[in-house]
Amino acid sequence: MTFLEQYESVIRLSVFAGVFILMAVLEAVLPRKQRVLPRGSRWFTNWALVVIDTVTLRIAVPVLAVGMADIAAKQGWGLLALVSLPVWVEMVIAVIVLDLLIYAQHVASHKIPILWRFHKVHHVDRDIDVTTGARFHPIEIVLSMGYKLVCVIALGPAALAVFIFEVLLNASAMFHHANFRLPAGFDRIMRLGFVTPDVHRVHHSIIREETDSNYGFFLTVWDRLFGTYIAQPGAGHEGMTIGLAEYQSKQPASLWWSLLFPFMPQRGEPALGQRPLGSTTGASE
Repeated sequence: MTFLEQYESVIRLSVFAGVFILMAVLEAVLPRKQRVLPRGSRWFTNWALVVIDTVTLRIAVPVLAVGMADIAAKQGWGLLALVSLPVWVEMVIAVIVLDLLIYAQHVASHKIPILWRFHKVHHVDRDIDVTTGARFHPIEIVLSMGYKLVCVIALGPAALAVFIFEVLLNASAMFHHANFRLPAGFDRIMRLGFVTPDVHRVHHSIIREETDSNYGFFLTVWDRLFGTYIAQPGAGHEGMTIGLAEYQSKQPASLWWSLLFPFMPQRGEPALGQRPLGSTTGASE
């Protein structure tokens, strides 16, 4: 058994717990925005979704990204298997390319109507804090893992590179969703390369143009390169409204509502599977 196989879960959990505690403390000491809904009900729902997502993945997907990377390496699959590179170079390439592929997935989750229905569970959260970074519908989580497995097979990165990327991705998600104030000068420098809370908060605005921006999870280069970068929200961080304009109620804080939400009629559309034959309605909400 390799070191990674033996300690992967321990390292993941330790990093997750450490980053979460740090972000929660910073939110309490240096809050960026005042909360709209009570934290208790929101956190219960968001954490319950984490548990449901984890169980669903274990049941629905027999092998996860790190395991698939190990299989791909043994089989000689992927582009990186075609060249011989120093380990550190391969790891840097893998992290950068995987971050680009996750950016592309995020854009698709907003532009493809069926994917947007499930991704909206993340966006209807009316407050944005460290728990929002883990608030996803279980079906989106399964689809996301399937996409990630395809990316790993096609790229062929080392298992260690995938592991490092996933740890960075999870830590970054908690960091840039956290509701705390970075010093303006530090934020200005950091956002030149990395997604900060102020950068990603724009993405959770109720203004559609702002929602369709700042898709990056770790690096800001992709938003700048593809023209999806917006530096600041129009109403300012304190004045902006978080969530989706159609769902400014207490419902997003409900677990059952969040689980059933993608299947409900939305904006005059029927529930999934109930669209009349011949209907051409397909635009995202």
